[in-house]
Amino acid sequence: MIDARLLDAVGSLVAAHTWAGHVPLIGVAGAQGSGKTTLARAAAKRLGAAHLSLDDVYLTKDEREAKGRAIHPLFAVRGPPGTHDLGLLEATVAALRAAGPDSRTPLPSFDKLADDRRPQADWPVFAGRPSAVLVDGWCLGATAQAEAELIEPINALERERDGQGLWRRAVNAELAGPYADLFARFDAILFLKAPSFDAVLDWRCEQEAELLGLALADLPPERRAGLAVFIQAFERITRHMLAGGVRADLTFALNLDRTVSPPACGRS
Repeated sequence: MIDARLLDAVGSLVAAHTWAGHVPLIGVAGAQGSGKTTLARAAAKRLGAAHLSLDDVYLTKDEREAKGRAIHPLFAVRGPPGTHDLGLLEATVAALRAAGPDSRTPLPSFDKLADDRRPQADWPVFAGRPSAVLVDGWCLGATAQAEAELIEPINALERERDGQGLWRRAVNAELAGPYADLFARFDAILFLKAPSFDAVLDWRCEQEAELLGLALADLPPERRAGLAVFIQAFERITRHMLAGGVRADLTFALNLDRTVSPPACGRS
């Protein structure tokens, strides 16, 4: 069950940024498995808002593979800044903000099991004009790191596949440039702060089990091992955000069971 304080907080942010002719754009940020998508979806239903996920605007598999060949092979792996179609996200937000009562706006959709974007004919459609646009994403509001922080690899993935730091510097440049520009256009961002990075693997395994229709205890060990490797691509930015490298209007600290540790914090 979603904590009512979180739903109320999203509602308060929407209300604070609603005025005649303006559809608020509100972000819900948090590490993988933190419950950000569940919160954003429930809040959208409660408020009559449209819900988008950063996970649904990944570049296509072919586009990521091409970027991997052109810049660094790790760009073929979805997730970090540089693997999203920000133009698609912004065009969808613009269409929703311009929508009228009879409009039908297609919302991008990504198939994680196929690791590719679904055909547009299969995208869900938002009917009418939304009260707000809610976007959830793991790195929303994240700030770029200083050059000195990029020198040393922080895990096996960076040591073995990015020894010279080309990939992490390219990701950081994306975060400092187009992603920062995108985040600045949000009216407000709410951040669900994980208790530590160690919690993320357990949360991500729960997500995977649900995606496969399994109980967590039935998730194959090799799948968990694969996820442990997969989340290394998210580790640097996640740790940076947990250490304060995020601009958010409201921060809620979470416990291991995702309950909220009061009180909420102001802008960070």
